[in-house]
Amino acid sequence: MPSISTKGIQLPASPIRKLVPFAEKAKSEGVKIYHLNIGQPDIETPEEALNAVKSTPLKVIEYSHSAGNESYRRKLADYYQKHHIDVDHNDILITTGGSEALLFGIMSCLNPGDEIIIPEPFYANYLSFAMTAGAKVIPVKSTIDKGFALPPVESFEQLIGPNTKAIIISNPGNPTGYLYSKAELEKLREIVLKHDLYLFADEVYREFCYDGESFFSAMQLEGIEQNVILIDSVSKRYSMCGARIGALVTRNKEVIQTALKFAQARLSPPTFGQIASEAALDTPTSYFERVVNEYVSRRDCLVHGLNKIEGVFCPMPKGAFYAMARLPIQDSDHFCQWLLEEFRYKNATVMLAPATGFYSSPGAGKDEVRIGYVLKKEDLEQCVEILREALKIYPNKK
Repeated sequence: MPSISTKGIQLPASPIRKLVPFAEKAKSEGVKIYHLNIGQPDIETPEEALNAVKSTPLKVIEYSHSAGNESYRRKLADYYQKHHIDVDHNDILITTGGSEALLFGIMSCLNPGDEIIIPEPFYANYLSFAMTAGAKVIPVKSTIDKGFALPPVESFEQLIGPNTKAIIISNPGNPTGYLYSKAELEKLREIVLKHDLYLFADEVYREFCYDGESFFSAMQLEGIEQNVILIDSVSKRYSMCGARIGALVTRNKEVIQTALKFAQARLSPPTFGQIASEAALDTPTSYFERVVNEYVSRRDCLVHGLNKIEGVFCPMPKGAFYAMARLPIQDSDHFCQWLLEEFRYKNATVMLAPATGFYSSPGAGKDEVRIGYVLKKEDLEQCVEILREALKIYPNKK
């Protein structure tokens, strides 16, 4: 039998989805599974987006321009202008989800053997995309004890070598919920400017900032306009994960033109997703006010509840809808699987994401899990109770 490619073998399995077979088996046995492992909100998609798809007059579902529909790109540029990001529609490439935007960006800017510095823990697919492009991830570690704050500038400087080509940040962060301050981003600006690096800024959770904190985009940093590449998506903003529409945004014309070659090779982004996404830009601000208030309520319920459990520590996220928690366990992969295979409380259990998959440093995240507060408050209260009871009897505690 022919062999599988080395790259395919080395590519890591998703820490978010690899436990699905165990969850499916539990469900087949009648067990209630609370899914806190994946960023799929139960928030309703704006009716503006849904109605646009339902009422489309299309008779033929055609290819769009490989860069995306011009009407959508123009309207999206207006959205960015309102957020003090000075771009026009020619600076925007519509992609099949934010994932494709980042993959196109990395493949456009990096050669095999180039290095990307990423504060860890980081979104697991960053590693997969880098490996796909033949690039190497160099982690700079942030810690749960400091709330996953951006590591000191010196930590970045020590890692920069002749092959360093880029830095990736997620702001607000997945998996940590950390929100970078303007001051932190300006420190990154100095590093990018000094070493002439690309800065990939994953800002898909822009609308979800809490406790009166304001969002500052990497695209607003002065002096590195040609270095910054914004990665965006409608998936979380409008609770439209299945629409599979994202965007690569940059003022660097060479990057846009290069990324367009990859976009042409995959022909076009999804037609109905673009229709829904363009209409979603008409979503009233009241929608986001309700959603933010809902997430704050859920966050407080989850984090306060977790921190009342003996041996558990969970810093308060300032954005997105994830929390990283440290548990009194030895192996988060084993614990998350054990919850699905062996533990039941009132015929229910929870599905979490082991944090090991969000680190590239060997052995990191063994006592941490990522939890998405994507379920209603009543469900989260049940989840905290289930975890409390599970930790009482889990056999491999610290």
